[in-house]
Amino acid sequence: MWSVTARLLLLMVVGLTAGCAGYRVGAVNPAIPADQSIQVGLFQNGTAQPGLSESVNASIRRELHRDGTFELATANDGDVLLTGNIASYRRSAVSFQPKDILSVRDFVVELSTRVKATEKTSGKVLVDRVVTSRTTVRLGDDLASSERQALPLLANDLAKRTVAMLSEGGW
Repeated sequence: MWSVTARLLLLMVVGLTAGCAGYRVGAVNPAIPADQSIQVGLFQNGTAQPGLSESVNASIRRELHRDGTFELATANDGDVLLTGNIASYRRSAVSFQPKDILSVRDFVVELSTRVKATEKTSGKVLVDRVVTSRTTVRLGDDLASSERQALPLLANDLAKRTVAMLSEGGW
């Protein structure tokens, strides 16, 4: 009746079709339609760590452009205004030198930011959430230079999480 090749082919087609059943193209966040343009406003730095605001702003702009779900508004003409408040910057030791348990070798840096997306025409708040990013840093010659090297990684992680939240909705 059915040859082995035909059965295998049918099984592969059914498997591939079922595997893609839940996939959707484009944004799935009902709060912000994909045709909206997003203007990135200032992310206020509420911590004592310098340089966070500039790095976070640049990373979010770059990630919005890379992601492509939303248009990045470069002037004051966006449909949605994205702002944030960098609330905390924490550093925690995760590993120590093998022969000196008091000397930190690796630490985790965590950045918590309240992200708010507001519709510019109505003032309606579309998203208001805390987004936390983290990265692990190996302590080099000194703590300050290690943290400077970790800052772009931390800002990029925050940007990826923020843009994913905006385009994909609740998680």
